[in-house]
Amino acid sequence: MAPRVTMTSRVRVPDTTATRQVDDELVLLNLESGIYFGLDSTGTRMWQLIAGGAALGEARQTLLDEYEVEPARLEADLVRLVEELAARGLLRLDEEAQGR
Repeated sequence: MAPRVTMTSRVRVPDTTATRQVDDELVLLNLESGIYFGLDSTGTRMWQLIAGGAALGEARQTLLDEYEVEPARLEADLVRLVEELAARGLLRLDEEAQGR
């Protein structure tokens, strides 16, 4: 069973994930499976924060400061993004960092 994504979760970007910035969007590619995923500018900002080592809760707060969005909506979007990217092998939950 996959670990539950929470606001204390942190992620790691595996070596098998390649990224390419195109204007204000980001394309992610799993080099092993060939699966790719495109992020719009908001998704790109989420990626920048979580791939940079921030716990989801830290990323959530930064995003709330930067965007006009309801906190519950932002949190749900952030969790869904992490779950989708993890399912595609584009990032991994850092189980060692859970709960810090």
